[in-house]
Amino acid sequence: IKSIGLGVGSISLSSIPFLNNAYSQNKTKLTSYEDITTYNNYYEFGTSKSDPYRNSQEFITKPWSVTIEGEVENPVTISAEEIISLFPSEERIYKLRCVEGWSMVIPWMGFSLSRLLSKVSIKNTAKFVEFESVYDPEQMNGQRYPVLNWPYREGLRIDEAMHPITTVVTGLYGKTLPNQNGAPLRIFVPWKYGFKSAKAIVKIKLVENMPTSSWMRSSPREYGFYSNVNPNVSHPRWSQATERVIGEGILAPRIETEMFNGYG
Repeated sequence: IKSIGLGVGSISLSSIPFLNNAYSQNKTKLTSYEDITTYNNYYEFGTSKSDPYRNSQEFITKPWSVTIEGEVENPVTISAEEIISLFPSEERIYKLRCVEGWSMVIPWMGFSLSRLLSKVSIKNTAKFVEFESVYDPEQMNGQRYPVLNWPYREGLRIDEAMHPITTVVTGLYGKTLPNQNGAPLRIFVPWKYGFKSAKAIVKIKLVENMPTSSWMRSSPREYGFYSNVNPNVSHPRWSQATERVIGEGILAPRIETEMFNGYG
């Protein structure tokens, strides 16, 4: 799927307590907290939608640290608590569109990833950002099986990573981020399919060359690097023209998918 050039405007996040007026899908009602936290793709805890909720409740997220390294002037390892303290969260209501053809509207809590990356002085040689999730098969029973090549890896082009709506998520519905949704810190990229948004991140690496993400490695015919939401480009096994809204009931009609999930 081809990428889209997204311009970055002049936005002062310190002066905007909430970004939902500028970037939110206000025309659609929010998905319930129960649906958001019990219907998940998180293969580290199992492959069925209910597995992450059932298998992650005892997952330990403290202490937790994130390393930022690679093509940066000031590599750093920083605790999740310090990250949350340094970058106060704001509510951001974004639609999540899964590559499987379903969607949710979620009131995330978080801040722009660009704010975190600005602290390490990115070198001009950095063209991409690679995200690595935690590898802990003792706690994550799904990692005991070769469903994917663990740990989970994803990536963005540098300008995508620096776009103000690319978000480090710290919570949802005004609460701490639940384990099954990627606690303690995850990434969310609203205009891309949901699998592009790495959960439980422990490493952010700035690199010169395009990284190979976990789903690209697993099935390169089906999952490309950019994976922008595009109703005109079908998945090899199903159409992406419409989507099922979670929480609307099995008899509810599917809705048309918007180009770039409505964030073009």
